[in-house]
Amino acid sequence: MMGRMLQPGAGDFAKLSELIRDIRIALLTSVDAEGRFHTRPVETLEFEGNAVLWFFTDRESPKANELRHDIRVSLGYADPSKHAYVAVSGTAALIRDADKARKLWTVEQRAYYPDGPQDPRLALLRVRIERAEYWIAPGRLSYLLAAGRAALTGVPVSVVGENKKLE
Repeated sequence: MMGRMLQPGAGDFAKLSELIRDIRIALLTSVDAEGRFHTRPVETLEFEGNAVLWFFTDRESPKANELRHDIRVSLGYADPSKHAYVAVSGTAALIRDADKARKLWTVEQRAYYPDGPQDPRLALLRVRIERAEYWIAPGRLSYLLAAGRAALTGVPVSVVGENKKLE
């Protein structure tokens, strides 16, 4: 199947949400005080609506300090076993909201925040999605068929699988 580049519909946002929920762990990239990229893993706690992602972070972490200087972030999700990839860019905010923290809380979080959702170091990291793109590749056989078609026609394939851009 060849990739499609169409206007995003409700199904495209649903697919984006499904991919992010399934993969859960992202690489978050922020910009440090010297203008360099800084990337680290984060666990997605919630995908709200079509445009908001929620994470926990330490209020005094390097990530939090970077976001006080530059709110632009990028998130990358990958599940190579399913040939699924997502890239998100947007703006981040650090928020203190005890009710939201309790709603997103899991017992595993105690490893980082021993005092629970009311831990004074705990902050919510909200990312408002401005742009997102996902790719779903069908597997090796599809690439071999696309390579054969390109070799026969002399025309390179633009996308193998499904690729959607959402704003």
